[in-house]
Amino acid sequence: MARSLDGLVLAPVADQAPGQVGTRTRFAYHEKDGEIWAEYAGGDVVRGQLLGTREGDRLDFRYVQLKRDGSTSSGHCVSTVVELPDGRVRLEETWEWESQEGRGTSVVEQVTEQDS
Repeated sequence: MARSLDGLVLAPVADQAPGQVGTRTRFAYHEKDGEIWAEYAGGDVVRGQLLGTREGDRLDFRYVQLKRDGSTSSGHCVSTVVELPDGRVRLEETWEWESQEGRGTSVVEQVTEQDS
């Protein structure tokens, strides 16, 4: 199993659709006893939260976010935790909105101090 996400900051490697999570978004992860949660913000997202579980290298969580235009949205995501050759963590994600149309895949990677 890849290492704990607790205390890690991750960021998308590419922008999603306009008005969504993008490369300027930062996710601050927490993990304890199979529970995962994170706060996120940046780009078009004013504030977001995710909450779910981890079983091995599989994360299963719901997310909700407030965007700069005042709208809110929520969805479901399943991620696989991958340890990169340089020791950083990558999440390979499959997500689907529950509050609107849309689904897709994305990748977020651990941000090091020089990247932030």
